[in-house]
Amino acid sequence: MPLIPEEPQIHESVPGPRATSAAGRTAPTPRPVPGPGPRPAPPRGAPAASARPGKPGPAAPPRGPVAAPPAQRTGSPQPPVGTTGTAGAQLQLIPAPAAGAIDAADEAVDLLLDSGRAPGEILVLTTGETHPWAAHELSFGEASYWAQHDAADDVFYADADAERATGRPVVVVAVNGDTDEATARALPSAMARAGALLIVCGDPQRINTVLGAGV
Repeated sequence: MPLIPEEPQIHESVPGPRATSAAGRTAPTPRPVPGPGPRPAPPRGAPAASARPGKPGPAAPPRGPVAAPPAQRTGSPQPPVGTTGTAGAQLQLIPAPAAGAIDAADEAVDLLLDSGRAPGEILVLTTGETHPWAAHELSFGEASYWAQHDAADDVFYADADAERATGRPVVVVAVNGDTDEATARALPSAMARAGALLIVCGDPQRINTVLGAGV
């Protein structure tokens, strides 16, 4: 059946302490730009004691990992709405143009963290251009990049065709480019990696056409 477009929202309320302080993530900051220079300190502005696991506070060494920047929030979390996928994971489609799919994915991550999801439970995939966070971390070498993946203590960003990216409870896919054939391969693969929730950010007509309206 076709995926039904929805406004950005979360599907569940996860018990337990929130992974980060909401007050520390209200002001948006520029995404990191790949380059040989020192890595910036985490942009969320929270004190070191409330930084995400694995991320240094403001006084950390300049080459510590950087946290992915949040997108500007456009609304409050909404009640759960969606369908259930064949693999048991819940599906949600967030309408967005290809050029805005990464921003929509970042906002979805922000809402998930606000709902109580642990950062290490979230995987973000892109079908086209690499997410700025992933591109920045890869500029320091694949060994460091994949070590963060294996540590599984923070949100991880990867290309949709990265076979080494293993499944997590929540997978967010930004359909931000590439061919329809590549997208048709990426989405079922993302579904297989999602343990509880798959969020797809992109053009609804294109996504349903690519999937043959069979999800």
